[in-house]
Amino acid sequence: MRVLVAPDKFKGTLTAPAAASAIARGWSAAEPAAQIEQVPLADGGEGTLDALLAARGGERRTASVTGPLGERVEAEFGLIPVPGGPLGVVEMARASGLQLVPPDHRDPKVTTSRGTGELVLAALESGARRILVCVGGSATNDGGAGLAQALGVRLRDAGDREVAPGGAALASLDRVDLSVVAPAVRGVPVDVAVDVDNPMVGPSGASAVYGPQKGASPADAELLDGALRRFAEVVWRETGVDIATRSGMGAAGGLPASLVAFFGATLRSGLELVMQAAGLPERMRGAAVAVTGEGTFDAQSLRGKVVGGVVAAARAAGVPRVMVLCGAAAAPPPEGVTLLSLAERFGAEGAIRRAEPLLERLAAEAGGWPRGSP
Repeated sequence: MRVLVAPDKFKGTLTAPAAASAIARGWSAAEPAAQIEQVPLADGGEGTLDALLAARGGERRTASVTGPLGERVEAEFGLIPVPGGPLGVVEMARASGLQLVPPDHRDPKVTTSRGTGELVLAALESGARRILVCVGGSATNDGGAGLAQALGVRLRDAGDREVAPGGAALASLDRVDLSVVAPAVRGVPVDVAVDVDNPMVGPSGASAVYGPQKGASPADAELLDGALRRFAEVVWRETGVDIATRSGMGAAGGLPASLVAFFGATLRSGLELVMQAAGLPERMRGAAVAVTGEGTFDAQSLRGKVVGGVVAAARAAGVPRVMVLCGAAAAPPPEGVTLLSLAERFGAEGAIRRAEPLLERLAAEAGGWPRGSP
């Protein structure tokens, strides 16, 4: 029997590689003869660096960069061997993520994406020949302005002063100067892995939808939306690139907008990119069981998320048995899919505090080990 184990992270408790390993150990305990293949996945946001390194190999590096509030933070990036030279993988959350800002200091009016740009530069200086920026989990709402400034783009106000950090300051933007963009980034192919399709501005834009979870009040969100509109107007006037309403530009506080407008980046589905890099469709063929999972299985899990992607790939390959192991279940599984929840089996507190050993135990039971076995 060949078992393909392809989970997402269990947010707040387990990385995708740790979840895959726990599931594999548990299933192996139940069926020692099973051939178990681990393929940890991600959807383009947090956890994508770990998933790509697990799938493709490569080197993990660390750089000291500017955090969301201007402090120094140590942030990892990856160098992955690909044809044509190393791919630099930059995960925005590691440099400009919400988890880097204490709850009582969260304010997207002032937080900056500058550290993500510095991380891109560090990857290029380490030999990367192309860049993948994985967005999601950001503390920022600055349209990627901080990133752009870190890479040499000058954002000037009417007094020819550099625009201050943070989303609110973009309201004062008057012109863009691309003449001193860092030589290292010129002509380098850049892809942006996104997992949402929101535009940058408007009622479904970055400020209105995601601003509140970053600390924005309703008034703040309105102010930030206006500032991003000003940013889009100036960018359109000076580059001819429309960043205001294009699908996906609202991800991570609008970060893709600067990458597309100033560096010619291409937006890509994060999930499809990771699944392709991991060779999931090919590895799914001939599997007897496909096991995926995530922290919370809900109505969004089958819409562009890892669990939905694995279920679809398993069905396309004709895998006879598909299972989802999750921390908590907030929706029923699709027809023909078995759903098992840590919270239902062991209680909500255990699902959080002892996620790894309990996930191993749940996988053993899924593999046929009787409930109650030691």
